[in-house]
Order: sequence, then structure tokens, then C-alpha cells
Amino acid sequence: MKRMLSAALVAVVLGATAPVALAYLKLGTRQGTALITLRWNSMPVRYFVTNRDVPNVTAPQLRDAAGRAFATWAGVPNVAISSQFVGFTGATPSSGDGATVLGFTNRPDLDRVLGSTSFIVDTVSGEVLESDIFFNSTFAWSAASAGETNRHDIESIALHEIGHLLGLGHSMLGETVNDGGRRVLGAEAVMFPIAFSPGTLNRTLKADDVAGISDIYGADTFRKATGSVTGRITKNGAGVLGAHVIAFNPATGAMVGGFTLSPDGTFVIAGLEPGPQLIRVEPLDDGDVGSFLDPGLNIDADFQAAFYPKLVTVPRGGTSRSVDISVVAK
Repeated sequence: MKRMLSAALVAVVLGATAPVALAYLKLGTRQGTALITLRWNSMPVRYFVTNRDVPNVTAPQLRDAAGRAFATWAGVPNVAISSQFVGFTGATPSSGDGATVLGFTNRPDLDRVLGSTSFIVDTVSGEVLESDIFFNSTFAWSAASAGETNRHDIESIALHEIGHLLGLGHSMLGETVNDGGRRVLGAEAVMFPIAFSPGTLNRTLKADDVAGISDIYGADTFRKATGSVTGRITKNGAGVLGAHVIAFNPATGAMVGGFTLSPDGTFVIAGLEPGPQLIRVEPLDDGDVGSFLDPGLNIDADFQAAFYPKLVTVPRGGTSRSVDISVVAK
């Protein structure tokens, strides 16, 4: 059975219309009561680029930027990802034509969306059959190696959208301020759903991105070299659904985030560096819930942020003892 899904980045907002966030960073689809991870089962990912230029970015420049972005994801150690540019096409990025297409589309109606990724997936296996990415030509773009003032960097946005294409959902590891428009102060993930201001480059994967892509495509070498934390978030004895849980490595400063995705409040954060980790839980109350989790879920954001009282030791190639945190209402 096939199904069309999508995801988006805002400027403003970066996008993927997420179906179900299967795990801390992975996209997924429901099959009965089971959650199936979205992923490409066949490599390389073969893609076309729409043969359309926009001011300051030609179709060949978009091809080159997308190629570098694919290479950045494929460069994560011990992951099985590859891609192949097939050629230019007159087709626009639109799901259902059997081809994976990246290109510019004029969408003035989406005045906060820089780019968006859509999918055709096999809902039984979770295999991605087709994925298309459009970049909104309503905005000013740049392909300059050092970026340009007042223009959005096409490689940075392509890196985010290709993360979606590969199966990643949005990360909540970032900080914004609302000063008449949502502005990013800092982000600990390329997959944060709100873009930096025009002129800013965001071409380097963070620990959260690496953990997510490795969780989907990582080899046994990765799993043997890293560990995971599991536990449960409760309030008044009942599980908390949609809590944001963060593992922070005080030795390296790396942060990896996850969510409680079941009514009993359980969570798992994989791909962590072995050793002590600080665990924090916070409500999903400073962003659009639909950018992270299935909007149909009954998310509980009525609680105060809390820490696990001790450092948690993550074993190499294994899982820590259960980390249970009880939170209280605001």
C-alpha cells in the first residue's frame, strides 16, 4: 500500500510534513498498532533536478549544492548512504510521477516556508519509493561559497531537506526569540525546523543529526561503539506523552534529543557516546507541536522542566539502566 506524506522548513520554517515521529528524529508511518521507520532500502538514491534558474542560483548550482549536501550525510562514519544525480528535467517537484525531483517552485502562498519535502512510501514496509523537495523561489537565494547577506543559503536548506528525504524528522534542539518574527538564536541540529536569518550558513551536522541518521542507516560498527538511554517520564503516576528528553554529554558538550512517544511515557535515545550523560526533560511548549509529532497525538505540555538527579552512565554497545523522571504540573 502506498501513501503520500510531506515535511517543511520555516524561515521562517523548514519543512517536512511529518506523518508520525517514530523516534527521536526518525519519520515513520503506522501499520495497525506498529510504527514503521521510513527509509530507503535501495541505494543509491537517484534524483533529478528541475531545469529552472532563479535569481543568483542556476539549476547547475542547485545540483552542485544538493550533491554536497548528500555527501555531508553520506560522510557520517559507518552509515550506508549514497546518491546519484540522474540529470536535469522539465518536471517540477511533485509526488506521484515516480521520480525523485529537487527544484525551485514559486509558492508565494507559503510565505513562511523556505522548502518542503514530500514522500511516497510503502506503508507496510516503510520503504521510501519517491521523495520530492521544492525550494520556494519567492525567497532570495544564494549559492555563494561564503553566503550572501539577505539571501538564504541553498546548500544549508538543502542539507535540512535532504535529511527529511532520508527519513529524519525535526529536532527540537534550538532556541528562538519572538521579536516581531521568530528568529533563531542557536540550533544544535541541522534538523531544527526554523531557519537561521538570511546570510547565515548551517552546513555542519551536529551530534543530534549524526545520532538520528546513524540510527536509521548505521552499521553494526556504529551500534557497537555507541549506547542508548531508556526510561519513563511520569506525572502524578501516569505517563507523559510528547515530553522532550535531552541527553547532554558534559565531557564533549554533545546534545541528542528524543521524545516520549507512547502514553506510558517511555523513551529511548540511541546513538549516544559512551560515558556519563546528563538527562533533562522539558515540555514541548515553545514550538508548533505539528512540526515535531503527529498533530493527532494528545501531547501533554503542562509540566515543569526537570533533571534526573544523577549522571547516567551509557555503556558501549548497550543500554543504561532505566531513567525514570517524575515531573510536576506548572
